[in-house]
Amino acid sequence: MKTRRPLGLLVLISALALVAAACGSSDDTTTTTAAPAGGADTTTTTAAPAEETTTTAEEMEDFTFGMILVGPENDRGWSQAHREGGEYLAEQLGATMIVLDKVNPADRPETTVEQVVDDMIAQGAQLIFATSDDMKDGIEAAAAAHPDVPMIWSSGDSAWADGQAYRADLANLGNIMGQMEFGKHIAGCAAALSSETGSIAYLGPLINDETRRLVNSVYLGAQYCWENVMGNDPADLDFEVTWIGFWFNIPGVTLDPTEVTNAFYDGGADVVISGIDTTEAIVRAGQRAGAGETVWAVPYDFEGACNEAPEVCLGVPYFNWGPSYLETAQSVIDGTFSAEWRWLGPDPSDINNAETSMIGWLDGDGLSADNATALATFIAGLADESIDLFAGPLNNQDGTPYLADGEKATAQQVWYTKQLLEGIKGPSA
Repeated sequence: MKTRRPLGLLVLISALALVAAACGSSDDTTTTTAAPAGGADTTTTTAAPAEETTTTAEEMEDFTFGMILVGPENDRGWSQAHREGGEYLAEQLGATMIVLDKVNPADRPETTVEQVVDDMIAQGAQLIFATSDDMKDGIEAAAAAHPDVPMIWSSGDSAWADGQAYRADLANLGNIMGQMEFGKHIAGCAAALSSETGSIAYLGPLINDETRRLVNSVYLGAQYCWENVMGNDPADLDFEVTWIGFWFNIPGVTLDPTEVTNAFYDGGADVVISGIDTTEAIVRAGQRAGAGETVWAVPYDFEGACNEAPEVCLGVPYFNWGPSYLETAQSVIDGTFSAEWRWLGPDPSDINNAETSMIGWLDGDGLSADNATALATFIAGLADESIDLFAGPLNNQDGTPYLADGEKATAQQVWYTKQLLEGIKGPSA
């Protein structure tokens, strides 16, 4: 096992194992099982065992885990990234994955997270992954009801002893989240390097600590590269966020992300950075570019997201859940699982290493060669910590100090972000 050192202020609470297992064979099978309360089917995938493992064949064949997704499993974003992380786990261990997607009040109003967990455990699940911040109440209740079943709440902080929502009573509920602040710094820099108007827009989901800190991360990356790489006046950078109200579009409930994206471009922005789970921003950018406009976009979450409109994609910051999910499953099999809060960063030696890096960035076809070179230098600075953007002086949006001159933010100051930074247009709450 290798422990990654922190990148700047972002403290890694636990180590991410470096897994180098052989690829599995291609004779995977998929079946449909009975639905939980709410009327939807779950999908069960059984993968063929990988050639090399650290467990017995009998243990591998018997291992089953559940994956609860907030959005569509093929959303080309957040939920698909989790599903593919689960598929990686299943392939490496020859395990069975039970999946239910669209677990949210709009798509499945009669289905609760607790019901889904009950159903998955009844089907034999020995480990449960709940993969949305919005699943907090449900997965905590499920963990209390099934204290002998290990569970992971991705993006949560219930297992963080120094956090504000620590649940010492839930010894079976751990947390895993990626340090996407790193990836969002890169997205902001790519936007600032490419923008011809100096107007950058951010398509936000709902407002909470996580989404505020990610908007701030984008802004800091854009601000740094606008001024220090491009040599522009910082006062000439315009940065705006609009929140749609949820992680993805719910007609009649949220703002329509396609309409918000259009409004950004109509208002003078030439780069839209997405913070939502789905691909409307990159799709609309491609359509407008096809009509002759000079616009770009940066999608989110999923390494294949640029494929929606490659020619206008500056790149994508993405999560790689597979290695950490595999390590968790292995700990369950080995009997060594413990509830930990894990905020995992990129592998500084290779942020796109599929077996070692939680956070990656892939350049898009829309990024020019010169800008790609400049961006690579910026990424190297983040990786070796010579560039630390969460350092003062920085003010909150209301003018109050966030970080004093020379002060570096703690993990708590970043994780629990209560305001956007001064210079960002758009509401903090």
